[in-house]
This record gives sequence, structure tokens and C-alpha cells, in this order.
Amino acid sequence: MIKRIVLILLFLAAVAVGVWTGLSVRLKWQQFQPDSEPSRIAAAETTKVSDTWDQAVAKVKEDRPDASGVRVETPPELQHYPERHWFLATQVAEIAKYGVHTCQDYMDLAAMIERGEMVTLPAFTDRYILFGIGQRADDDTFSRYTQDGSIELYNESQLNDAYKQLEEKRVKLHADIASLKAQATKLNKRERSKQRELDKQTGALQTELDSVSEETQQLDELYGDSENRQRMFREYESLQSLAKNFAGRAFDLNNSADRQSLKTTMLSSLRPPALKIMEEVAAAYHNQFGRRLPVSSLVRPEQYQRSLRRVNRNAVLIDTPPHSTGLAFDIDYRYMNGSEQSFVMGELARLKREGRIEVIRERNANYHVFAFVNGARPSDDLIAASLEDAGGPLPEETNHAAPAKNAKSTRSKSHKASSKSSRKATKKTTKSRGSRSSGRSNRRRH
Repeated sequence: MIKRIVLILLFLAAVAVGVWTGLSVRLKWQQFQPDSEPSRIAAAETTKVSDTWDQAVAKVKEDRPDASGVRVETPPELQHYPERHWFLATQVAEIAKYGVHTCQDYMDLAAMIERGEMVTLPAFTDRYILFGIGQRADDDTFSRYTQDGSIELYNESQLNDAYKQLEEKRVKLHADIASLKAQATKLNKRERSKQRELDKQTGALQTELDSVSEETQQLDELYGDSENRQRMFREYESLQSLAKNFAGRAFDLNNSADRQSLKTTMLSSLRPPALKIMEEVAAAYHNQFGRRLPVSSLVRPEQYQRSLRRVNRNAVLIDTPPHSTGLAFDIDYRYMNGSEQSFVMGELARLKREGRIEVIRERNANYHVFAFVNGARPSDDLIAASLEDAGGPLPEETNHAAPAKNAKSTRSKSHKASSKSSRKATKKTTKSRGSRSSGRSNRRRH
């Protein structure tokens, strides 16, 4: 009897040990499982990044071994087409084909990051460095971008303060204008110079008063409607939530330096198809030269694009600028020697021949790269139909042809044919082209 009890106790003890061991193993396994929620931040390279930011920048700029014997020739794949708008029209066609959403402002970008449509990249890894991203980002209050301008984004308390400040400013301006007018009535006819000065001051104050009225009207249009007001408040709360934990740090929206830093971090984002291409080129470049690929531009909201246009003539101002989609990025080749430039252009030319990207070598020391959504180029018909939206001539006026596999010979033949036909048609088309181009004077290639 005693032996049976002992055996039962030993059996129960063994079962308990087995259950405990199983639970322990399961708990440890769960600790190493990745979070099921998709990350907004791209994972850093698995290899250890030992450099500091300053060291990484210094390596981009450092002198290279003499490569004066290497002749840099731009492959035909990175040159303009005979119809110069074909390059931009190709990107517009891809955007239209998939209905790609273009980012209007930072609020729009924040929502896209939250939804996982954009991936935010680290400042640098072993293979690439974001070199000059967001240099024109300002520290202004976040705002909604419209055709009429930008409307600052507020929570309820800030909106009340904004209305209060505008009203106080309006009252003061009215009082100052009344004071100047009272002074003017006391002047005699001989005091003409003083009269002119008072009129000048009054005019300046009136202009400022008109501006205050416009600002108040804009606030009324956006926040006057209850539904719109609540939507704007929710957008502000969403941005505030993102700012509390974004890219490994917290940002205070009430702090100007933090606002600027947050904008720069948000501009360090791309859509996954473009990120895949960028990482492929960066890996090849790093394996060949042991250097980081300098990437100078990623996503650019329309709001940022407009401000950038003041200093960068390549920042296009069409309805669907490629960088606003998050499918475009720029590679900076300013500090590359001949061997490096030739290698990178060779990689980009290969990707274009495979139909995965559109690319061009820009004059401002950048390679502009646009990734196709599913790795397939849009059809020529769709590109031709997009020419007018890209600032080019109407489709029926264009002898279009995308580069064939033998791009160099095709480009040469197309160029000769285009030159010959254009000389014949110059007199006939000068007036019609002139009238159309006047309406598109602000449109440029990227």
C-alpha cells in the first residue's frame, strides 16, 4: 500500500515537472516573437552601425582616390527622351494607373505613416545615408494646405486663443487707423508732406487689417462648421498621438525646434516599392565601394514642394508631382568619383531596362528615381494620354515611342527623325505651341 502511494506521488511530481517545463519553454518563445502590428519604422541593418552621424557625413564628402582616367558617360536610359515631357508623363501615368494618393501636407503624410502606407527610415545605416533630407523644413505650426494657402491646425483651446488674438489685433488696428485719420484732419493745406506720410501709414495699417480679416474668414470657413471643426480637432489629436512616440522619440508640438525636427523625420519616408529599389541600389553600391549611398530626397508633400520650388527649379509644380507620391527618391552624386557614378548609373540603367523604374540624371547632381508600383512600366498609350498633365503637347501632336531594349540606337534614330520632322513643322506649330505654353509657363520637368 505504501509503495503504491509513493509511486502515485512520484508520477504526479513527474507530470508537474513536465507541465512546468512546457509552460516555461512556451513563455520564453513568446518573448522572442515579433510584434504582430506592422512597424512604421524601417528596421535598421543587422550589421552594427559603429559610426556617428558626423562620421557618416564625413565619409560621404571625403576625397576619393584619383579616378581622373575614368570617363563618365551617361547611359541612354538616364537621358531625356526626344519628347522631353515623356519622362514626367511616365510617372504621371503610373500614378493615374493605380490611383496613387499624392501627399498634400504634413497632416496627410502623418495619416499615411499611421496607415502603414509609408515607411520612415533611419537617418543612416551601413548601406545608405539620408543626406540633406528636409533641409527646408520649417518650425511653423502644423497646418492644412489648400489652394488658397495654409490653415493652421489647432485643438479647441488653441483655436479659441487664435480667435482672441485676431480680435485683439483687429481692435488695435482700428484704433490706430482712427488715430491717424484724426491727426490728418488737423493738418492745414501747407502740411502736404505730413499728410502724405500719414496716408502712407494709414494704408499700411489698412492692408494689415485686411489680412487679419482674411485670416479670420479662413478660420471661419474651416472651423465654423461643427462637423469640419470636430474633424480638424481629431486630426490634431492624431498628430499629437503620433508625435508622442515617433521614430524612437517624443516631439512636443508646442516647441518650435521639435516641430521642425518632427517634420524632417516625417520627410524621411518612402512607400515600400521605392524603398525596395533604394535598398537594392544601396546594397550594390556598398558591396562595390564599401560606402553608404547618399539619398538626398524622399517623400515631399505638395506643401513642402511649393516652398522648395523657391530654391530648387527641379521641384515640379504639376497636379501630381512624383515626390508627393512617396514612390520617388533622389541619389546625390556630387561627391562620387567617376567609377562610382558609372557604377550607380549602370545599376539604375539595368533596373530601367527591366521595366522596374523610371530614372534620369539631373543637372543638380542628382539621379531622380521613380519606382513602379508592381515593377512594370505603364503602357505607351497611357503615357501618351498623360503628356498634357505633365506639361507637354497633346497626344495627337506627339510622335511618341518608349525606348526599346537597344535604347542607344533607338534614341539616336528617334532623335534624327524628330529633328527632321520638327524643322518642317516649326512654322506651322509656333503659334499653337506658343498659346498653349503661355498657360503652362510654371510647369517644368523634374
